[in-house]
Amino acid sequence: MREFGLAFNRHFERWMFILIPGSLIFGFIFARQLQPYIETVPYLFAYVTLTMAIGCGLGQLREVMKRPGIMALTFVIAHVISPLVAFGLGSLVFGADSPYVVGLVLFTIIPIGVSTVLWVGMSGGSVPLMLAMVVLDSALSPLVVPAGIHLFFDSAVEVKAGPIIIDLLIIIVLPTIIGVGLNQMSRGRIQNAVAPYTSPLSKLCFVAVVSLNASAIAPHLDKLKQDMVLLIPLVVVLVGLCYAFGYIGTAKLRNYEQQVTVSYATGMRNISLGIVLALGYFSPLAAVPVVLSILIQQPLATVHHYVLQKLNRNKAGESPVPHVR
Repeated sequence: MREFGLAFNRHFERWMFILIPGSLIFGFIFARQLQPYIETVPYLFAYVTLTMAIGCGLGQLREVMKRPGIMALTFVIAHVISPLVAFGLGSLVFGADSPYVVGLVLFTIIPIGVSTVLWVGMSGGSVPLMLAMVVLDSALSPLVVPAGIHLFFDSAVEVKAGPIIIDLLIIIVLPTIIGVGLNQMSRGRIQNAVAPYTSPLSKLCFVAVVSLNASAIAPHLDKLKQDMVLLIPLVVVLVGLCYAFGYIGTAKLRNYEQQVTVSYATGMRNISLGIVLALGYFSPLAAVPVVLSILIQQPLATVHHYVLQKLNRNKAGESPVPHVR
């Protein structure tokens, strides 16, 4: 069973950029059959968060606190610069009162995505730093998300912060506290012990969350056809810019590991959480940019990975080859 779980993880991670968009399409096709189960999404998502948090101990959080500068820079790029750009681009194309603009801004203020850890590890970034930033950003999300929506749409969108905070506490914060606590009590041993069993299930839960959220928005797709010509390129540009902001914003640090980590942190968001919030508290149209981001985020992560590898090889070629003893 352990070997099966490890093999499942490897194959899922290898084909994730196809499986996630595929699960989205599956949700659209079988929307009617899946809709009765939409209420299970917060609980499925909480389990995904718990599984992620088990891999992060207090030591990793302390490591982040030793580097507050890189953490602050990441959060400024992800949750200040990117939302401003999203609001500006969306307002320019659709007008400031459009629900699509709400969705674009929501994409940029929701927490860093859990799948960043996978891509950072494959691309030579700092996995401990990425894990800790995901945990901290998720823990801050009950404050950041309502505040960001109020800041941009104070008069245009009615937001009840209380229910959003409660949902975020259930979906993100409590599972994170439990996971980090289990890691600490086991002195980090729990991750290797349970990962072959919990990780495959969490990936299946993640796929289920994507499909169920797609089924929730499927009834509204007919209203969107005329806007897709503008909306799809706009979402592609926005997601691409978020990756670029992280990479360019850390260029002066001259640290490849940090550039990789920050660029993925600013480029990838917790899309499933974004859909839960968009469908639960805003117009269904506000969820459309978030749904499109699922289709775009993983393929662009693949492109970003290959670009990073090429840039790293070019830099290595320009540097003198060290003598190996």
